[in-house]
Amino acid sequence: MKQLFKRNKTAVLVAFIIILLIAGWLDIRYKGLFFQLLPESVQSYVTDNI
Repeated sequence: MKQLFKRNKTAVLVAFIIILLIAGWLDIRYKGLFFQLLPESVQSYVTDNI
């Protein structure tokens, strides 16, 4: 198992980063928990630019 992870370490890392970016984008788009924690000024800036 360790050999498999060492060999595909970059692929796993890239997939994890892509999943995080998609989750963040969906959170902002559908005004999820992270979006609601942002200050009002940042929320209005983000919604105006999307």
